[in-house]
Amino acid sequence: MIPRDAEPTLHTLLRGFPIVTLAGPRQSGKKTLARAVLADRPYRSLEDPDVRHLAQEDPRGFLGDLGEGAVLDEVQRAPDLLSYLQTQVDRDGRMGRFLLTGSQQFGLLSGVTQSLAGRSAFVELLPFTVSELARAASRPDWLDDLLFHGGYPALYDRALSPALWFPAYVTAYVERDVRQSLKVQDLETFQRFVRLCAGRSGQVVNLSALATDCGVTHNTAKAWLSVLEASYLLFLLRPHHANFNKRLIKAPKLYFYDCGLLCWLLGIREAEQLAAHPLRGSVFETFVVSELVKWRLNRGVPADLWFWRDSSGQEIDG
Repeated sequence: MIPRDAEPTLHTLLRGFPIVTLAGPRQSGKKTLARAVLADRPYRSLEDPDVRHLAQEDPRGFLGDLGEGAVLDEVQRAPDLLSYLQTQVDRDGRMGRFLLTGSQQFGLLSGVTQSLAGRSAFVELLPFTVSELARAASRPDWLDDLLFHGGYPALYDRALSPALWFPAYVTAYVERDVRQSLKVQDLETFQRFVRLCAGRSGQVVNLSALATDCGVTHNTAKAWLSVLEASYLLFLLRPHHANFNKRLIKAPKLYFYDCGLLCWLLGIREAEQLAAHPLRGSVFETFVVSELVKWRLNRGVPADLWFWRDSSGQEIDG
């Protein structure tokens, strides 16, 4: 296992909270990190149908068998379990008993905030940072190779090309999450929407133009963008204004969390293509901004980044 920058944060929070919730995109290393942090506790994955059935049908019995605590993976798959978990940790009173993981902000965060308010800390784990790869002697020496690979752990654990791994990742996880949350029927149009978003990474979002280019309504584009955010595929960087209300109203910039996934969505199939690619600057900017986001999230603090642009179009990301 490549040591993660978020591990000390998790240990610290487990000393002060009965539950810590670890969220992030699928395949970002949440399960591996959680099992390493609570190596002496049982592990249960709510993705497994039999485990999920037991948690849903007999939540008291399910938690009763985990008296000392456990790692509960993909806990958003059994949201009602969180209410029973609240009762158990309140009765017990000990810190650091449960480490929950989940891959969807919309399912996980709402459940945690409603049922476990004040009882759970929240940490977001993204793919590898440059510093994590460097410490493990796994960082590519060539910048374009680093941009092309991105940071998903599977690309450093297995002898797989990003051009082979990312199609399977998008099909297995991203499209499934979308179907579960929005019941998207026209998958081809949604795939086009994701690629159009990739072409706009590092740019100010014009939702109307994005909807028109994709051939969907403004509300559909807004809903799809929210799902991509909730699935940790992309994030929106807000503009800075002295007036706080303007920060929430003015159009944000769009960035993908992982530059390797971004490259694949842009049709880049070899690192050598990046040298002459017209969007290489956007890929590099995405890489830099996502590294800043990871640095803050690994320390358990909100990203709280913004960009500033003057009337002539000059800007600073900070």
